Amino acid sequence: MLAAVSLGLSAAPAQAANPQPGSPRTVSALGERTKEAEDGNEIQEGADQYAEARSAPGVVAPGAYSAAWAQQQSLRRTGGRWTDETALPYNSDDPRYRDNPSNSSGGAGQVSGRITGLAADDSGYVYAGAANGGVWRSRTGGGTWEPISDKLPSPATGDLQLDGKGRLWYATGEANTSSTAFVGSGVYVLADPKKGQFQPGTRVGGTELESTIIRALRFGGDKVWAATNRGVWSHSTTTLSGPWTLEFAPNPSYLPGGANAKEPSAPYKNIANDIAIDPKDPSKVVLAIGWRSGDTYNGFYAKQGEAWQRVPLPGDIASDPATVGAVTFAAAADGSRFYAIEQSPSMDPALATGLYGVFVSESGSPFSTWTRIADSKKLAASGSGIADLPGYQPGIQAWYNQFLQVDPTDPNHLYLGLEEVFETVDGGKTWTTPGPYWNFFFPCWSPDPSKQTGDCHQTTHPDQHSVAVGKYQGKAYVIVGNDGGAYRRPLRGQADAAGHATDWTSLNDGTMDVLQYYSVGVGRDPGVKNNDYGRGRSLKVAISGGLQDNGQSIKRSGDKVMGSNFGGDGGDTIVDPRNGCNIAEEYVYLAMQVTNDCAANAGMWDPETATSRDIAPPDNKLGPDGARFIAPFTFDAKDSNVWVAGGRHVWVQDKGWNIQSGSDWTSVFDLGATVIGKDPATGKDILSPHVATAVAVSDGMAYVGWCGPCNNQGFTRGIAVGKVNDPASWRQLDLPAEGQLPNRYVSGFDVDPDSPNHVFVAINGFSRRWTEGPGAGIGHVFESRNAGKTWTDISGNMPDVPAGTVKMVRGGGLVVGTDLGVFYRAPRGKEWTALGQNLPTTTTMQLKTGPDGKLYTATHGRGIWSYDLSQLRAD
Repeated sequence: MLAAVSLGLSAAPAQAANPQPGSPRTVSALGERTKEAEDGNEIQEGADQYAEARSAPGVVAPGAYSAAWAQQQSLRRTGGRWTDETALPYNSDDPRYRDNPSNSSGGAGQVSGRITGLAADDSGYVYAGAANGGVWRSRTGGGTWEPISDKLPSPATGDLQLDGKGRLWYATGEANTSSTAFVGSGVYVLADPKKGQFQPGTRVGGTELESTIIRALRFGGDKVWAATNRGVWSHSTTTLSGPWTLEFAPNPSYLPGGANAKEPSAPYKNIANDIAIDPKDPSKVVLAIGWRSGDTYNGFYAKQGEAWQRVPLPGDIASDPATVGAVTFAAAADGSRFYAIEQSPSMDPALATGLYGVFVSESGSPFSTWTRIADSKKLAASGSGIADLPGYQPGIQAWYNQFLQVDPTDPNHLYLGLEEVFETVDGGKTWTTPGPYWNFFFPCWSPDPSKQTGDCHQTTHPDQHSVAVGKYQGKAYVIVGNDGGAYRRPLRGQADAAGHATDWTSLNDGTMDVLQYYSVGVGRDPGVKNNDYGRGRSLKVAISGGLQDNGQSIKRSGDKVMGSNFGGDGGDTIVDPRNGCNIAEEYVYLAMQVTNDCAANAGMWDPETATSRDIAPPDNKLGPDGARFIAPFTFDAKDSNVWVAGGRHVWVQDKGWNIQSGSDWTSVFDLGATVIGKDPATGKDILSPHVATAVAVSDGMAYVGWCGPCNNQGFTRGIAVGKVNDPASWRQLDLPAEGQLPNRYVSGFDVDPDSPNHVFVAINGFSRRWTEGPGAGIGHVFESRNAGKTWTDISGNMPDVPAGTVKMVRGGGLVVGTDLGVFYRAPRGKEWTALGQNLPTTTTMQLKTGPDGKLYTATHGRGIWSYDLSQLRAD
């Protein structure tokens, strides 16, 4: 989403295997738009870095997640239950929080996490699949949701489809970035989706589609086809047992087990985007194949005899490998039309879009002539909410945002999803924008609330991914899924004179908590009388957290609706335990801000009355060369006025919550760089800077994990240690690739509050058995008692699954958050148990303890949960 301060749009990278984004764009407080440099590329960069942490230094083999799931199911569980702290509506337009960085009044209203799959029937049932939050069911056309896939090992949604028999097909492994994500465990079928729940035993086939991402499921004849990042597969729809058949992979030697499987480019060599099946003859199939950033294998393929061959499609649609990127198909119900979106990897910067066009085959066959019915310019003139932003045009994120839906009763009525929602009722001759990006800066909007005309309409959240048409109580509707959840309007709805819909309804009522948090912070709520004297569970707290594309949420004591006090993406977060309105939060790349009053300001973007301050360390100016997308920072466990932030350097400041600007930071250590080659023109070394991945500090002793390069192309990692007030004390630890710590991503630390030399580290990724990369090693949790000179693997019986965060609790107990759950080791114990009884399966990004004696976990797909540590029995 375009943040109020920084714009989060992204364009396709120039290089397939190692895209290098430019600097972020900014918007001034009063809405004047300026462009700093090249496109910020934040969404693509964030997705890639999220995947890097789980795959580097290599490629994850099929079977990894199901094996970890089986290990997890065999563990004993502790007593006690988790509480979902964010299972309530989250209002992105909350009028309490309209400080300078907020997106409040943009028009998205109540939001949730990214919805990547949707299916609906004619009896009011809707099924929504979240990016990392599983499948949810509504009986009322959306809203009042209930989870129906919590028993599965993977909560990541690639696609949801209802077949002709009313069965619900769930393809796991989100594919919106068309890159690498390793959270899929295959395809599942629910025979009676109105009543049942998905079970592990309902998986179709075997392990063939594990560790893949699945962008689309398509049905033809008695086959279901799956477009994955490891080629196109098929399976019988009548016999669900037996393995999937690999129909086509353009570069099979790069598949797991192949001769080139360990090559750095292997994850990008067999990407399939969609399948078009001729409705009149299901034996005629077109495959849309290719990596979004371009490769020689990109194009359309069809079967010629017994072999798949690249074929040119006639008409305006591009078939050249340099022009074919991500593609989405949609067929009319009566077989009379076929539509397609085509993204081009060779984006012309002057056009500020990655959209090559929207096309129709008026014969209904994907092999017939395709005619362009829309391009970026045509859509920009249809009422777009971003078309007048310099450097931004519709389709700028067409590699990330795509959906197509044909009205089942009218083949000329089409909904198109890019960053915004577009509609045509005449087969593409004319278009409107019923779901504009936001209400900034339409005539109805003003930075001064007193000057707003009051006729801005509810719109959808930006960045569209999924769509379905259904009926409830006899009335047809369209429902769209995007980075902010799910929204509904009548299939043929009402609009104002500008073509903006007046009848969107947010379906994000708080019952579907699929919010994608990166972080969590907890402090005493200063608004509660006499709260300073609260103890334990009686203490009232304020809970904050940073979210993917949904800013920063804040939940005060007694709130029935959460508010959003910072916009854009929300990264890392720290909160003053003594005062929950002292909050420091990050946008991306260490773009940090601080507030001392929860950023509660109705002044609407007025810099003269803003209560938040920019405090970004200088590394933020370097973008991804200066810091990770979600860069780490924290305060000293013994002195919350001492902060450490990690980018290309280790930054320290000792003013605490009174910090005024980025100039208050001091660099105490340069993390260095790795030589990755020579510039052929100059002969100089090409350097990959080391950037921080995790930080911890206690009693002045700091630990900083880093990587560089950070993807599987020459992945390198390390740990730096030193005193925050003594730059001369800093040193790099000796971490050989095949030594005490695996050569994998360093995700989190925690330091013993009684001994700063006693530290724990969480290591991401899978162990050597599953990761085809140098030095992958064994283990996920390690302990050092001598400030990192030597390490001991204490992973024990913990499942072999990526670990992201570690926390000491209750007299030496240890808690670790992973991609499948949270695990606990009692003080003086050696065995790990699953913590609590009811935490849903999803990725745990961060663990924090609150002043109320509770443990808080930020999950990337199921909100923020708390666990009262008093529920643990004494060891």
